[in-house]
Amino acid sequence: MKNYRNANIVVLTGAGISAASGLKTFRSQEGLWEQHAVEEVATPEAYDRNPELVEAFYNERRAQLDYSNTEPNAAHFAIAQLEQQHEGRLFLITQNVDDLHERAGHKQVLHMHGELRKARCPATHQSFYMQGDFSAENKCHCCVPGNRLRPHIVWFGEMPLGMGHIERALTECDVFIAIGTSGTVYPAAGFVRLAKAFGAKTIDVNLNPCYSGAFDKQYEGCATESVPKLVEQILSEQEEFA
Repeated sequence: MKNYRNANIVVLTGAGISAASGLKTFRSQEGLWEQHAVEEVATPEAYDRNPELVEAFYNERRAQLDYSNTEPNAAHFAIAQLEQQHEGRLFLITQNVDDLHERAGHKQVLHMHGELRKARCPATHQSFYMQGDFSAENKCHCCVPGNRLRPHIVWFGEMPLGMGHIERALTECDVFIAIGTSGTVYPAAGFVRLAKAFGAKTIDVNLNPCYSGAFDKQYEGCATESVPKLVEQILSEQEEFA
């Protein structure tokens, strides 16, 4: 048996890890995002049709990040601790568009679905940090004349970001850990099977485990309790993998 000391670990986080910080998860069972149909606010066609509505929607979501009670939780801090103290490689992928991992101290995060704090030029795809709200007044600095900046968010029908880096990491890792993700949204839902096909040990940390047969080990419960325990086991080498 091998221990985790020098293991190459890939971590994928989903909405479940941010839910404990007060952020709403993905969308409701009715297919609505805060009372909006997905087709109204989360597709390129919606933005072309009504940019003001889409911008207002994402301005509201950005504002949630600034609420006084929206802070990184114990699970975010535990993963940041793992990055800082683990002797092997750690590659963090998140489906979340919030900045809670960074605020917890994690230095390198691949946001495969984009980031609420950023805007993007529709022509060059260069991204910019945004301090204020999205509006028609915000223009890029990479084009002349400047283009109206769109939210740096991957909408339905668009390719997630960094897929080449992600696929390479999954095929090279020793351990794959999924935290707070439903396993229903592709391509992220297929990450566990790709990692497993290349020999990785697979671990699921979820309030309601749903990957039947896909994971070698499952930790059921709230991420704020389960993730710190798992990180402690990894750093103390209590956990082993074949």
